[in-house]
Amino acid sequence: MHINGKEFRTIWFENDVVKIIDQTKLPHQFVIKDLKTTKDSINAIKTMEVRGAPLIGATAAYGLVLSIIENNDQSFLNKAVEELIKSRPTAINLKWAVDRMMKKLTGKNSNEILKIAIKEANAICEEDIGFCKNIGLNGLKIIEEIYKKKKDTINILTHCNAGWLATIDWGTATSPIYHAHKKGIKLHVWVDETRPRNQGANLTSYELNEEGIPNTIIADNTGGILMQRGEVDICITGTDRTLASGDVANKVGTYLKALAANDNKVPFYVALPSSTIDWDLKNFKDIPIEERNSEELSHVEGLDENNKLTKVLIYPKKSKAMNLAFDITPAKYVTGLITEKGICEASSEGLKGLFK
Repeated sequence: MHINGKEFRTIWFENDVVKIIDQTKLPHQFVIKDLKTTKDSINAIKTMEVRGAPLIGATAAYGLVLSIIENNDQSFLNKAVEELIKSRPTAINLKWAVDRMMKKLTGKNSNEILKIAIKEANAICEEDIGFCKNIGLNGLKIIEEIYKKKKDTINILTHCNAGWLATIDWGTATSPIYHAHKKGIKLHVWVDETRPRNQGANLTSYELNEEGIPNTIIADNTGGILMQRGEVDICITGTDRTLASGDVANKVGTYLKALAANDNKVPFYVALPSSTIDWDLKNFKDIPIEERNSEELSHVEGLDENNKLTKVLIYPKKSKAMNLAFDITPAKYVTGLITEKGICEASSEGLKGLFK
C-alpha cells in the first residue's frame, strides 16, 4: 500500500539485510530500520517494531536467513529457531513460518542452504500478499451485499490493526475495505483506539488516511453504544490464532466487541490467512496469552508542544497494572471467517470445508 503516495511493503530483503518499517515510531515518524542479525529480528518482534501475526511470521523467516549469514552452522541455526519461537507466544504464524523454513533447510549442505532460505522466506512473503488480496476480494462480497441494501455509506468497526502494516501488504481486516474503496463503495471506518499500545489510533487510522478512506478514532468502549444507535453495519477484525473449532484469539478487547455485536445483531467477521489457523490445539483455554510489560499501560507516548516524542506516566505511582495482550472470542459469536479460499462459518465443519 502507500505512504506519502509511495508504495511500500512492511518487510523486504536487500543486500543481506532485512528492511522493516519500524512501527513503534508511527504515526509521528516514518523510519526504515535494518535488521542484520537474528538477535535484531527477535528484538524487532519482542518490542513490536514489527507486529501482526503474518508479519511476525515473515520476520521470523528472515531471522533464520540472517542466522545463516551470521554463522552457517546447524547448531547456531537450531538455537535461532528456539529463540525466535519464544519471542511472542500467541501468534501461531511465527511457529508456522519457522517450521516451514526448517522443513526446507534441514539436511541441506552449507553451500546451498542460504540460497534456499532466502527463496523460502521470499515465498512466504509473496504468498501472504496473495492470501491477503484474496481475503479482500472475498470480504468485498459481504460489503457489496450490505451496500446494495443500505444504498448509503457503510460504517465498519475494526479493532487493533489488522491492516497492511500487520501483514506484508493489503492486510486482513482492511483488505475488504481497500477493495471496496477501490470499487467506489462509500465507506467510513470506526477505528478502536486499542489501548494500551494504540495500534488502532496509531496504525489503522494512519494507513486508512494514506489511502484516502474516511475514518474516526473512538475510545475502546465506544463500540457498544454505536451499535445500539445503529451506527455500525459490520465489524471486521483480524486474528493472531484461530483454532480449527473457529474460536479466535485476537487483541484484547475483541471479545467485548463480539458480545456487543451479537447483542445488537451486527455481523461480526474475522479475516485471516490459513497460516493463522491452529489445526492442532483443541481447547481455546490452552492458547498461550501473552502478558506484556505493565509500563505499556501506565505510560503513554506522544508529541509534546515542542513536537518532540515524550513518554509520560498517567497512573498513580503506587498502582499496579496487568497487561494481557490478547483475549479469546468463542466461535458462537463469530458470524463468519473470511479466508483466502472463501468465507465459512466459524466451526470445524466450516474450516474443513474450505481447507481439508
